[in-house]
Amino acid sequence: MSNGNKGNSKHQPARNGFGGGRGPGGPGGMMAPVEKAKDVKGSIHKLIAYIGNYKIGIIIVMIIAACSTVFNVIGPKVLGKATTALATGLSAKIQGTGGIDFSYIGTIMLIVLALYACSAVFNFVQGWIMTGITQKICYRLRKEISEKINRMPMKYFESRTYGEVLSRITNDVDTLGQGLNQSVTQIITSVATMIGVLIMMLSISPLMTLIVLITLPVSVGLISFVMKKSQNYFKTQQEYLGHINGQVEETFGGHLVVKVYNKEKETVERFTETNDVLYDSAWKSQFLSGLMYPIMMFVGNLGYAAVALSGGLLAIGGAITIGDIQAFIQYVRNFTQPIQQIAQVMTQVQSMAAASERVFEFLGEKEEEQIIDNPVHLESIAGAVDFNHVRFGYNEDKVIIKDFSASIQPGQKIAIVGPTGAGKTTIVKLLMRFYDVNEGTISLDGHNIKNFNRRELRDAFGMVLQDTWLFKGTIMENIRYGRLDATDEEVIAAAKAAHAHHFIQTLPSGYDMELNEDASNVSQGQKQLITIARAILADNKVLILDEATSSVDTRTETLIQKAMDNLMKGRTSFIIAHRLSTIRNADLILVMKDGDIVEQCNHDDLLEKKGSYADLYYSQFDEAS
Repeated sequence: MSNGNKGNSKHQPARNGFGGGRGPGGPGGMMAPVEKAKDVKGSIHKLIAYIGNYKIGIIIVMIIAACSTVFNVIGPKVLGKATTALATGLSAKIQGTGGIDFSYIGTIMLIVLALYACSAVFNFVQGWIMTGITQKICYRLRKEISEKINRMPMKYFESRTYGEVLSRITNDVDTLGQGLNQSVTQIITSVATMIGVLIMMLSISPLMTLIVLITLPVSVGLISFVMKKSQNYFKTQQEYLGHINGQVEETFGGHLVVKVYNKEKETVERFTETNDVLYDSAWKSQFLSGLMYPIMMFVGNLGYAAVALSGGLLAIGGAITIGDIQAFIQYVRNFTQPIQQIAQVMTQVQSMAAASERVFEFLGEKEEEQIIDNPVHLESIAGAVDFNHVRFGYNEDKVIIKDFSASIQPGQKIAIVGPTGAGKTTIVKLLMRFYDVNEGTISLDGHNIKNFNRRELRDAFGMVLQDTWLFKGTIMENIRYGRLDATDEEVIAAAKAAHAHHFIQTLPSGYDMELNEDASNVSQGQKQLITIARAILADNKVLILDEATSSVDTRTETLIQKAMDNLMKGRTSFIIAHRLSTIRNADLILVMKDGDIVEQCNHDDLLEKKGSYADLYYSQFDEAS
């Protein structure tokens, strides 16, 4: 498709070329209602299923984590033998019956060093593999979101701001990726460590192990309580982060309008209200999650005290050696540390749960039907369009188009006029199948447009819009967007036809001048000329012009009108116009009011009828005078 199918106003959220805020949802400045989390557990299950596509890598990570843990947990018990040998040798030296066997202790130390070195290597490999898996998951999520956007209905984007959609692609996916990379690896390692340490503690003393395990339910209970309290704050934090992004984006995008209307105070107040909610939820979530570590430290210290007391009594009775007590104390630390790490990582898990819920909610949104069974394929489009008793409303209880019928022959120039809110742009949205009619049919060359695949249908249309859309890139690239395989000569020819060639040559670097992100380094009229050149280059069979000359001066408008007349020869053209002087030579003028055609004829005949069109036409001269 040409210009219009990609067109966007920076102040109207993702309208795909339809400006003016005439669809549902209104201007992009209105914030969408706060989305409440619905099913966190379900989102985690979906995430687990999603990770399941990388199950081989995850299994390898688990095996490597197990190997790393084995080497790590054996170390303290082996090191305990050195402590026992040192204590025994020192006692024998004091009694004069022997000495310390430094050769034996040295051998043990080398073995311990080798164990910890192997554990570190396995841990490094595990982290490297998991990072790769995480980045693949994030890449796949972003790719699926990007593809999803192209399949979603216009209604979704017209009811949300840019920031809310972008937040799901950036913030939420980043949060999810960081959570996966750190929390999954940490959880696997911690669980493996706990199991290995538990086995080693049981091998030393089942009684002391039981004492340590008694403290475990206390920790779990306290952590569960804190997690339950903090989860809601994490959800709110993630949601309002998206709202903040939306407000910042729209405020910077429309900063000139904000300044012109002296709305700085109101804008700051609106931002402050949203930011206060984000601040409140963020500090509460962080504070509550920060309690987990002190709680675990407190419970862990209780375990230390109990182990020291019981271990001393057992050592006095000769049940265990000094080295075993030292190893067991290390194991207690190694046992409580994974619990503390899991408690800390639950902060990330909660953020990840909230982010994954929003991502999967987006991926689960209703899509447009892109491909149908037995679609119509036309070798060439003639351009005959028929509206047959069309009835439509953005909401079923609020009908905008009540009973619209019109027959347009190939090559005709059709103007659609009427007061604001009459349904002019809505008719074009229906023709492009951005929305489907509630009743009636729309046909292209005798075929119901619902019988076309959407992309093939839209390939027949070119659009020039009231709200221009240009991307960061050279002027040459922006015009070539209408037809990517066009040569430089064809691009220049299109610019000449749109009367844009002269001003482009006067710009620094000419066609190679790079437009900035919002194309603010050229004037509004120049932006309009570039988009018109893009539509001319696309050379589609059916043209839609929505106030295409509204942003240019009268002289330029006259030049563009001549270029458009040449462009529209032999093509069916729909022109939405408020300045009626620009559509005098239209083959058919449809006058709309309250969703119906109240008059249809050419310019001269409509003036003779002295009806609605005549009132509109002469009112413009009265206003001009």
